[in-house]
Amino acid sequence: MTVTIRQDEASAAASGSRDGGAGRRRGLLLLILGALSAIGPLSIDMYLPALPAISGEMLTGAAQVQLTLTACLIGVSLGQVVAGPLSDVRGRRGPLLVGVAAYGLTSLMCAFAPTVEALIALRLLQGVAGGAALVIVRAVVRDLYDGPAITRIFATLMLVSGLAPILAPVAGAQLLAVTSWRGVFVSLSVAGLVLLLAVVTGVRETLPPGRRDSGGLRHTVSTFGVLLRDRSFMAGAMAAGLGFAGMFAYISGSPFVLQEVYGVTPRGFSLIFGANALGLTVMAQVGGRLAGRVSPGRLVLAGLVVSLVGALALVVGVLAGLGLGLVVASLFTLMCGAGLSLPGGGALALSGQPPQVAGSASALLGVLQFALGAVAAPLAGLAGTGTALPMALVMAGLTAAAVVAFLALGRTRAVPALAGG
Repeated sequence: MTVTIRQDEASAAASGSRDGGAGRRRGLLLLILGALSAIGPLSIDMYLPALPAISGEMLTGAAQVQLTLTACLIGVSLGQVVAGPLSDVRGRRGPLLVGVAAYGLTSLMCAFAPTVEALIALRLLQGVAGGAALVIVRAVVRDLYDGPAITRIFATLMLVSGLAPILAPVAGAQLLAVTSWRGVFVSLSVAGLVLLLAVVTGVRETLPPGRRDSGGLRHTVSTFGVLLRDRSFMAGAMAAGLGFAGMFAYISGSPFVLQEVYGVTPRGFSLIFGANALGLTVMAQVGGRLAGRVSPGRLVLAGLVVSLVGALALVVGVLAGLGLGLVVASLFTLMCGAGLSLPGGGALALSGQPPQVAGSASALLGVLQFALGAVAAPLAGLAGTGTALPMALVMAGLTAAAVVAFLALGRTRAVPALAGG
């Protein structure tokens, strides 16, 4: 049964009321939202150690296997385009339930894929289902919070969801010790069922009928057009989108680079990947603590610059043949920068949007992120698995583009945060 959140509860949530019962409900809601936002990392990171094994079993190359990542990212983009605007019209809870249920089912179907082509197609469907959850999580946050609070809540969600990329590769490597890559997808299906039960019991409606958008498809397209011309929205969205794409070049390329170029074991790879995810999570919390004292624009720019330093160091290290140590340190630096820029960019893009279009704004933000990530993912493997240079160049190029785009779009009064605190 759909239960509509009362206006006074929404106001209490936005103002940070310390009422015990309301505080426990908000804490449970944030925990569930964080777990839902972990769908992306779970879908991608948990089977990363298995990419070489999938390539071997299905007798296909690295680029073809990496298309399973691309398909998932494209699916997430499509799912957000549909579910975001739909949630503005129908409310948040119904589309969220459908998306999470479909995610569990498609994850199970992936476990029985007979060929790499079938796996690519099923990963597309899995991404569509997962995208619905991701876009609605951000819309729910915008329903309940405003101003610097959005940055803090995004950072809190990243603390919860950040455990996923830390634990998922480790769990995947452990699962591979007792089962095949197909067992990883069975585990994802079980996780989807658990999330569905959590949504049924712990997530109430946050967009009452009186605050919903009454427009149709034409209005949605018009809203997207307005957002694309909004320099404030686009500054944050492009910073997050291009930075996200650079991170996905790392996600898709690092299993082959670290394991096949530098000889790291699957367990060693999972530990390196987890350490990098920990750096991202910690820096996200630093950004959340600084929100309200340091302007969002400055936080985003600082994160992008740190990531660019890490990406350039990676290129130099690979070209100079300086070994695994510098590669790992460079990747860690890049991910720490992403911990500042990704939640800050998303918060900057959404904070100025009214609740009735929050789903559409969240959808467009997600589409930019995952569409750019889908393009970047296979580029890191186009030159084969014998060198780390393609991954390093793609990451450096995308991070540099994020800095340029953010500075160019930020040169307007629409993003006053760039000019001051």
